[in-house]
Amino acid sequence: MSPATALCHARVLTPDGVIDGLAVLMQDGRIADLVANDAVPAEAKRVDLGGALLAPGFIDAQVNGGGGTLFNNDTSVEAIRTIAEAHRRFGTTGLLPTLISDDAEVMARAIAATRDAIAQQVPGILGIHLEGPYIAPARKGTHDAGKFRVPGEDEVAMATSLANGVTLLTLAPEQVPADTIRAMVARGAIVVAGHTAATYEQVRTGIDAGISGFTHLYNAMSPLQGREPGAVGAALEDDGCWCGVIVDGVHVHPASLRVALAAKPRGKVFLVTDAMPPVGADDPSYVLYGETITAIDGVVRNAAGALAGSALDMITAVRNSVHLLGLPLEEALRMASTYPAEFLGLGSTHGRIAPGYQADLVALDAGLQVVGTWIGGK
Repeated sequence: MSPATALCHARVLTPDGVIDGLAVLMQDGRIADLVANDAVPAEAKRVDLGGALLAPGFIDAQVNGGGGTLFNNDTSVEAIRTIAEAHRRFGTTGLLPTLISDDAEVMARAIAATRDAIAQQVPGILGIHLEGPYIAPARKGTHDAGKFRVPGEDEVAMATSLANGVTLLTLAPEQVPADTIRAMVARGAIVVAGHTAATYEQVRTGIDAGISGFTHLYNAMSPLQGREPGAVGAALEDDGCWCGVIVDGVHVHPASLRVALAAKPRGKVFLVTDAMPPVGADDPSYVLYGETITAIDGVVRNAAGALAGSALDMITAVRNSVHLLGLPLEEALRMASTYPAEFLGLGSTHGRIAPGYQADLVALDAGLQVVGTWIGGK
C-alpha cells in the first residue's frame, strides 16, 4: 500500500454540502478518508490547497475533440490522450470521447482505440459515446446524412463491443426498431435519444424499449408544442430519463434550461460540452467531413449555419450555470460530476468526495478557475 496524500486546507464539496477545514486523504487511487486538518496522519504527504474549493472531478459524456484533435479524424489512442489532456485543464477528470455519425469501419477503429486507451490507463477515459449514425436526416445538425443507416445484428454487436468501459449510443427512436434498441440495452449500452424528429408517441415507444436519456436537450430534436409534445415534451415529462444540456448561452436559451430544471427531478439534468477541437487549443479552426469550421467568439457553426458542436469547456459550463441559470454553485458542480456519474452507471465509484470513491478531484479558486486536478489520486 502506497503512502497517503492529504489535500489540506480546502473547502470540500461532500455529499452533505461544502465543509470547511477538511483534509481529503487519497491512497492507491481512491479516497481513503475525510478528516480534520489537524488529524492528518504524520506519515501522509501534505498538499496545502490554501482554502481552495475541492469538488468531484467533472465528467463529460460528450466530447468530440479538444487540443486541436477531432476524434472522427484521428481514432487513435494518442488522439484520445490529447483530447483528455486538453479537457483536464478545465476540470474534466472523466469523459467519453464522442464519435459523430461515420462509417462502420471508423466506428470499429474508434471502439478499438478506446478499448486500448482504457487498457493503457490513459487518465480520464471512461468509455465511448457513439452519437449516430442511427439518427434522423430531418434533425441532422452538422452530421453527414450520407452516413446514416439502420444497424443490423452485426453492426449492433460491433457498436456495443467495448467490454472495458461505458458505451453510450445516441439514436433517433423513429429510425431504429424497438427490438434493436432492446438488443443494444441487453448488450450493456446506455441508449439515449437525440438528433430525432420523433413524435411524442415514437419517443415513448423508445423509452419503453430502453431509452434512458436525451442528448443535448432541445437541440436537434422535435420541440414541445401544445398539441404535439415531441421529443422535448417526452423528455421533460418522464421522471426516469436523464437530460444532458449544453449551457453556453448559444445552444439553448437560459429560460428554456430553467424550464427543464423545474420540470425534471433534481439530479436528472447534467452538463455536457459537446466540445470540438478548439477547446484547449490555440487554433480556432478544424476540419469536419472535409469542411473547415472556425469558432468565432466561442460559437462553432458550419457553412450552412448549423451549430457544429461547441467551444465550451466544463468549468465554463459550471460558471454559466451559476450566472445564466441562477443555480447555487454546489448544484452546478453536481451537474458536472455527481449527476453524469450516476447517468453513466458510475455513481458508486465516481462523482463524489467520499471514502472508497475514485480520487478524481478538481480544485477551484475564488473566481472558479481550475487550479488543480487529480485523476486516480495523481
